[in-house]
Amino acid sequence: MQKYAEYIQQIEIDSLWSGRKHVVWDLDPKVNVLSGMNGEGKSTILNKVVKSLSGNGEFPSHMLKGVRLKVFPEDAKWIRYDVIRSMDNPTLSRESLERIDQPLVVSELDFRLYQLQRRYLDYQVNIGNRIIKAIQSGDPDAAAQAQQLSQPKQRFQDMIDDLFSDTGKKVVRTENEISFMQMDERLSAYKLSSGEKQVLTILLTVLVEDNLPYVLFLDEPEISLHIEWQQRLIGMICELNPNVQLIMTTHAPSIIMDKWGDYVTNVSDITDQ
Repeated sequence: MQKYAEYIQQIEIDSLWSGRKHVVWDLDPKVNVLSGMNGEGKSTILNKVVKSLSGNGEFPSHMLKGVRLKVFPEDAKWIRYDVIRSMDNPTLSRESLERIDQPLVVSELDFRLYQLQRRYLDYQVNIGNRIIKAIQSGDPDAAAQAQQLSQPKQRFQDMIDDLFSDTGKKVVRTENEISFMQMDERLSAYKLSSGEKQVLTILLTVLVEDNLPYVLFLDEPEISLHIEWQQRLIGMICELNPNVQLIMTTHAPSIIMDKWGDYVTNVSDITDQ
């Protein structure tokens, strides 16, 4: 049986570039924010860790040379994880476009949303099956169990409605795929602004992990996000899934303004020459 880590305890990298910059980063089980000047290696650290994980999260046999992870529990061999990068290339390759049946998908961020829509459908099926099982159990608290199972999805929809309230957009709650109503007009998720797509992608990724322990790598998520959304981002992620471990890079002071200052590490504090 696959044994998954609950979180990463430490990242060690022998050298970031050509024998220079030895990295030892001791991590918090919940929130970790890496800051530093341009070119200091924030994204390089994340990239080396992610490249050491296989597609299904198995890591001991796939580690890059000179990269080591300590996890909890220490005998775990798999890590559930997701990676979200801020850069959104304007167009996909022809090969990628030919694999999908959605003409509105034209950018890498659109494609990630397209993939998340599929995961969102699976998530809803799984939650629906658990609700049916709870109701059929005959337990006196079956209704309360069903409501608790429904709560994360409802909270996600409430968060998105609140974030998009200034433009009058609301999630259509009667559909299995995510779309919006704005002034009595149906709006596809692919028609959102880049900032709206970015925050929707982050929160939807957190939701579909279904409260399981996993690691979310975010590389400069503040790009395209309104400053108020930046300030609320970490709190919303942790609320949607209390079992997530967040490992992120940022240049934005606003990301850590809402009580997260103690979780910031500067690249210079975890590297030596």
